[in-house]
Amino acid sequence: MSWLPVNAILPNLLNVLHCNSNAVLVAPPGAGKTTAVAPALLGEDWCTGQILLLSPRRLAARAAAERMAETMGEAVGRTVGYATRMDSRHSEQTRILVLTEGIFRNRIQDDPELSGVSAVLFDEVHERSLDSDFGLALALDVQGALRPDLRLLAMSATMDGARFARLMGDCPVVESEGRAYPLELRHIGRRAEQRIEDEIAAACRRALMDEAHGDILAFLPGVAEINRTAERLAGLADAAVLPLHGSLEPADQRRALGSDPQGRRKIILATNIAETSLTVPGVRIVVDSGLTRRARYDRSAGVTRLVTEKASQAAVTQRAGRAARQEAGVAYRLWEEAATGGLAPFDPPEILESDLSGLLLECLIWGVADPASLRWLDPPPPASLAEARTRLTALGALDAAGGITPHGRAIAKLPLEPRIAHMLLAARDLGLVRTASRIAALLGERGLGGTGEDMAERLRRFTQEEGSRADAARRLADRWAHMVGEGEGDATPVADADEPHAAGLCLALAFPDRVSKRRGGDGAEWISAGGRGFRLDPASPLARTEWLAVGAVQGAASGARILSAAPLDRRDIERLFAGRITEQRSVRFRADTGGVDARRETRLGGIVLTSGGDDAPDAAEVARVLTQAVRTHGLALLPWSNAALSLRRRAGFAGVAEISDPALLASLDDWLPPLIEGKRRLAAIDPQSLNAVLDLALGWDGRKRLDALAPPHFLTPLGHEAAIDYDAPGGPEVELRVQALFGLAEHPTIGPDRLPLRLSLTSPAGRPIQTTSDLPGFWAGSWADVAKEMRGRYPKHHWPDDPASAAATLRTKRKS
Repeated sequence: MSWLPVNAILPNLLNVLHCNSNAVLVAPPGAGKTTAVAPALLGEDWCTGQILLLSPRRLAARAAAERMAETMGEAVGRTVGYATRMDSRHSEQTRILVLTEGIFRNRIQDDPELSGVSAVLFDEVHERSLDSDFGLALALDVQGALRPDLRLLAMSATMDGARFARLMGDCPVVESEGRAYPLELRHIGRRAEQRIEDEIAAACRRALMDEAHGDILAFLPGVAEINRTAERLAGLADAAVLPLHGSLEPADQRRALGSDPQGRRKIILATNIAETSLTVPGVRIVVDSGLTRRARYDRSAGVTRLVTEKASQAAVTQRAGRAARQEAGVAYRLWEEAATGGLAPFDPPEILESDLSGLLLECLIWGVADPASLRWLDPPPPASLAEARTRLTALGALDAAGGITPHGRAIAKLPLEPRIAHMLLAARDLGLVRTASRIAALLGERGLGGTGEDMAERLRRFTQEEGSRADAARRLADRWAHMVGEGEGDATPVADADEPHAAGLCLALAFPDRVSKRRGGDGAEWISAGGRGFRLDPASPLARTEWLAVGAVQGAASGARILSAAPLDRRDIERLFAGRITEQRSVRFRADTGGVDARRETRLGGIVLTSGGDDAPDAAEVARVLTQAVRTHGLALLPWSNAALSLRRRAGFAGVAEISDPALLASLDDWLPPLIEGKRRLAAIDPQSLNAVLDLALGWDGRKRLDALAPPHFLTPLGHEAAIDYDAPGGPEVELRVQALFGLAEHPTIGPDRLPLRLSLTSPAGRPIQTTSDLPGFWAGSWADVAKEMRGRYPKHHWPDDPASAAATLRTKRKS
């Protein structure tokens, strides 16, 4: 093996692992830790078994194994092998096995003692994937309880070594220098109004002209951006444009990593798959978009969505380092230099923003009821664990007490996330396990079966698709089918039952909360059983169906876009979810009628299946809704009589609280329900019963106090009663003929504060003469003019010069 910077610290590292069970290795990009450390351990006296090297990505795992085997002069699969989900090469001779973190999780669950394993090396732990954090927690648990001789080594270029060392029992930290090749950073910025693929393509063309030699490695957020950038660079004659991402066939990935057969310079368009654990020979130029695409779990919506974000400082440092692995390099960054300081220092740990259903189930299988009791760098959030328990209970994986069920154990035995494993097991009972296993492969591997939302069409194409990647995916799907008992002992699972909506049935089993019904005629809007709204391109063939089983969605929870789905019909819904369809009777108050709208519905979660009027609603619920309507909208909804309204106005003026709004509303549940028993409208209440409510609330003492403070009538000097209007704009007011007040020298008052009663004075014909709150002032002032006018109009009536001392009379002179 050629000399690598990490070779300088290998003697120290070997000594540390000879004396300690755990160690942390910090080595910058290009130091050679991924391919040099594991072979160096083979000769140690404690290393009699296998070395497991965990890699975060399949491409990196395969490339690391191939590189180590090449330096040993062997083929992959002998001393050095690898194991990934869709591709494995190892044998009984294999001493170093490079495997992805998910494969390791399954292995340690199957064999908690890690029999025959001497060391586990966790590479690129700074990426903080959920599987890496969980794998390390399990390995530490095994080491502490069963295997004190097991060596654990955490390795990374940018991690917080001291923090990992504390987690691993305050173990030693060994640091390695990297190659000191110069690296120039050029911050060229980008135009915000331009698409990122246009800016990356322009930067690649600029780099080809500015740099005399060397291949280009360009980082983009996703496959779609890679494909569009490749289209923009298609006309280059002196450079080979090659994509590099996880959806490619292994042969295409190797082509991106190898030399161009025609000797051209290469422009490699990559996702963050090339960010760590991988040296790309020939690259001395990096073009970095500064963007990354992460899966973020939206707990409120119950969906994981891909989000394009700014990359972290650790990520852009790793990316730039790809250019100076083998010689001096240059990195073109599509942002301003000052913006680097505003980037997050590290990528967020997946455990803080992931669906933890699988983690919780794995912990229960491990025998740990509380995942937080394991050793974590960042413990799982309690809210995420609570949500995971709810989901697993809905899948039947947990019982009501939170214990794992036989179905949950069966789910955990499958190397799939709980939803997908549940789908396979449930599909077995429908005779659809082969379809389900292939749906699982399509959900886990982008690009298989082509693109488009129609999962049934993708499944059909996948069945006939050629290529090693499709073959590997079908073989993997068949293994899953065998694991749940379909076609056991056969080379190939038997054919599925003849179901016109087989793909939709399987998706519905995996994602029952995403079963959706079309909302409008164009198929653009959908409502799911989980209550979330989804969107679909109206041009999609799926837009014409009424029901969809939705597999994957992307975007905001309130209007996520459907990425994969398959048709269903109403019979499928009733067949799969008969136990979840509920009948609901609802009673709703209608302000426009003052009554209730009673309806009877059958629902699948948030989807209304049938709806109609309810002729016999529950009387208690009707009373509750009507009572709540009065509490919400006010007592004015009730059919008060004029007498009741007058009484309440008087009480309001007098400050008699017994029949005020607050008092009546406070006792609403006591007096209103009996009045609306058997009724569906508030207007049907007998007004006389409302009068009785007021009388009962006032009582004899209250009525007496009210009459004293706010009498219903004003008694004139003639002994006549005139009704007092307590609702008048200017305060309590009485209207009467001015002649009825002759002989009254003091102005009448009313209420606890003895306010002047407004007097609306009229002529014998009832026409307004004067409104006053100062009767003596009126007699002494403008009365002379009023009397003069009245004598001219009504000469038969008495119009004294001094009304305050005259006798009141409504009679004419002749009658008097």
